Amino acid sequence: MAVQQAAPKPAESLASRKPLIWYSSLNMSILPYNGLKPREYVGFDEKLYNCNEHGKTCSDFQSFQKHASGKPGEKPYQHKQCRKAYCEFKTRTHPGVENFVSKKRAKGSSTPRNIKNHKSIHTRKKPYICKQCGKVFDDKSVFHRHKQTHTGKKAHICKHCGKAFTKLSNHKKHERSHTGEKPYSCKQCGKAFTTLSYCKIHERNHTGEKPYICEKCGKAFTTLSYWKIHERIHTGEKPYVCKQCGKGFADKSAFYRHKRIHTGEKPYICKQCGKAFTTLSYCKVHERSHTGEKLHICEKCGKAFTTLSYYKIHERIHTGEKPYACKQCGKAFTKLSHHKNHERSHNGEKPYVCEKCGKGFADKSAFCRHEQTHTSEKAYICKQCGKAFTTMNNCRNHERRHNGEKPYTCTQCGKAFTTLSYCKIHERNHTGEKKYVCEKCGKAFTTLSYYKIHERIHTGEKPYACKQCGKAFAALSNCKTHERNHTGEKPYVCEKCGKAFTTLSYYKIHQRYHTGEKPYVCKQCGKTFTTLSYYKIHEKNHTDEKLYVRNVEKYSLH
Repeated sequence: MAVQQAAPKPAESLASRKPLIWYSSLNMSILPYNGLKPREYVGFDEKLYNCNEHGKTCSDFQSFQKHASGKPGEKPYQHKQCRKAYCEFKTRTHPGVENFVSKKRAKGSSTPRNIKNHKSIHTRKKPYICKQCGKVFDDKSVFHRHKQTHTGKKAHICKHCGKAFTKLSNHKKHERSHTGEKPYSCKQCGKAFTTLSYCKIHERNHTGEKPYICEKCGKAFTTLSYWKIHERIHTGEKPYVCKQCGKGFADKSAFYRHKRIHTGEKPYICKQCGKAFTTLSYCKVHERSHTGEKLHICEKCGKAFTTLSYYKIHERIHTGEKPYACKQCGKAFTKLSHHKNHERSHNGEKPYVCEKCGKGFADKSAFCRHEQTHTSEKAYICKQCGKAFTTMNNCRNHERRHNGEKPYTCTQCGKAFTTLSYCKIHERNHTGEKKYVCEKCGKAFTTLSYYKIHERIHTGEKPYACKQCGKAFAALSNCKTHERNHTGEKPYVCEKCGKAFTTLSYYKIHQRYHTGEKPYVCKQCGKTFTTLSYYKIHEKNHTDEKLYVRNVEKYSLH
């Protein structure tokens, strides 16, 4: 059929199903209407076309279009530098001119748009420049979103709380925090998420995929944000600087958490008791103390933990791993906080200073406990006897006295203890380890508390004074025991006979009369004793007898 060079005639009604005639160029053939839009005929004629991907010949446009699309997910065009693939196919509108036609819009262009955008990554061309701050962008949509940060325009407002957002997608994500909607679910465990990105990141926990790898140390990460934060460890970059104290941070979230120290802001509130927290993670961990939920269970011993960090630290007990080593003395620690506290023993640093009395502390937990001595706040109350404590740990340790729970057992003799610290101190009796040595007299101690009390013998310091008579003591326990002489308090009561005692040691000695236990044995004659004092007196009798015998023998010779 000859090509007609005339103006196109008006299209007839689609209902008539008659052929429609239209013209694309002087080189195009007249084609009948077959349900396709006119622009989809660009680059197609009566001749047989070779598909760019496979070289397959197609006799009509529909088969050409179907074949050019290829298999689902195939991307026939690849960039030369990084081999990145694209899903466009190309046609010819004129001889020698190649056009890329998008599969979505079939719009002809000499180069596809996303190839242009991708090339700019390699060429570093960033045509969109912000007039206010000079920042450059290679993507127009990102550039427009950036401009809104200067104008402060936030068109999308939450109906529930009134919070405004620059992007509709961020607004929709925020609304899910009110509605509780979680449309994205993990295929393996069924856990639901508010955003698709969070769901994909979670799925990597199952697959073990870590696509972001540090070029310097080889460490891999599940998310791009964690990878970028890690890179700053090598570069030393800290882009987030506190205006009040000048402290720098590599992580934006850590920077915001730090700012709350100055402002006193605690946006996360426990629904059950109303206690406020600076971070959401701390709030969630606290809420588990009400529910008793412990998500992380040790496979070796079955012990459960409320947080993943506590679980990982516990695992090191089984593996013996101590990743934090002191640079000065080489001592290793399982926890980073213990390592930092130890380093301060070398440099004498005490960053935590009490505002009321000026006393400095190297350990944050010790500092917090000290602060509560001024406020007298005791938030944790024993459910059985009503006794109040400043820390949850002390309250739990106390409650074990009522229920008789002793979760920590000595590996050598099987003796059980209420706290891990008591168990470790006891184990030193088997090993003979005495880590704390006095520099002045060389005497060694199994615990730091005994070592500090001993030091006061040399310094003469007696920080604990009786409120009623003013008598001072080097140890807090001695001061409390003395005060009971004034108050008449006897907190330790024998369950069998009802006799009460002022100290725990007297109470334990008394219990031996009921049980018949005599733990102190004389090595020379085998006689046993209930108390250490009686045992020592007995030993002295043996030494006195030896002295007597020696004196008799000495004088008998004369």
